[in-house]
Amino acid sequence: MTKANENLIVALGPRRYSVERPFGDLPTRSGIVTDVAVDSRAHIFALLRRDPLNNPAAPGVVELLPDGSRLSEWGEEISDAHMLIAGKNGKIYVVDRDAHEVIIFDSQGHRIGGLGQRHSPGTPFHHPTDLALLPDGKIAVSDGYGNALVHVFSDTGELIRSFGGIGVSPGEFITPHAIWPVGANAVVIADRENHRLQVFSLDGKLLDVWSGFFRPQAIWGDGAGHLYVTDSVPSLTALTEAGKRLGRCRPVLNGAHGISGDAQSGIIYLAEGNPSRLTRLVPLTV
Repeated sequence: MTKANENLIVALGPRRYSVERPFGDLPTRSGIVTDVAVDSRAHIFALLRRDPLNNPAAPGVVELLPDGSRLSEWGEEISDAHMLIAGKNGKIYVVDRDAHEVIIFDSQGHRIGGLGQRHSPGTPFHHPTDLALLPDGKIAVSDGYGNALVHVFSDTGELIRSFGGIGVSPGEFITPHAIWPVGANAVVIADRENHRLQVFSLDGKLLDVWSGFFRPQAIWGDGAGHLYVTDSVPSLTALTEAGKRLGRCRPVLNGAHGISGDAQSGIIYLAEGNPSRLTRLVPLTV
């Protein structure tokens, strides 16, 4: 098939990006793309979701080199892939939503630990969605489809506290769908069906509410004070960590369920489920 002779450019405030899709050598047999993460080597990890009751076991994680070539694939034991994070310690954390567990893998795809009790809802997870790695080693998990809670764990995996609850009032959630750390002791949460972001301290105190989104899906921060939020408009919004909007664009066709990026190069990756693929946004020099 001949590639279309087009060059799409999007803008987030003063920043311009070239849109590249599809990006990367992803298998077609393993499920649909649901999230993406980038590690300190600029390797890209695509998370693929399958139906564990109807589809055969297949790798849930595909590792790509920065040029998009496939390096490895692993994670057949993942039942219901939802989100993943690449830690600075080389660990890959995968939220296995309907198995009620966060699985911890090493960089080679070997399981080395986990949070929650697998296939046991309410201990403490009930269909979790995402996790955030805090600077002091704590882990915060958005527990979104059943509990509508946020759980905070110590760096050794002990549950410290939980906060939230189902509702529409400030401090409550319908579906806490994504979570990202801001500063040393706070998290911002995509409260998807309430069409907002909420900022909390780690002790559960509501700090701020940011409106003006339509079903926000995923959050990524570049470490330089900027947050990037995908929603179902579909749009991608750039904000400061204080919630000031910097820009907004439409880089995907039908919405991105996941987002990550390479802070060094400024490249942003978007995980699209329909059609299933990765989209890459490459910054342009002016």
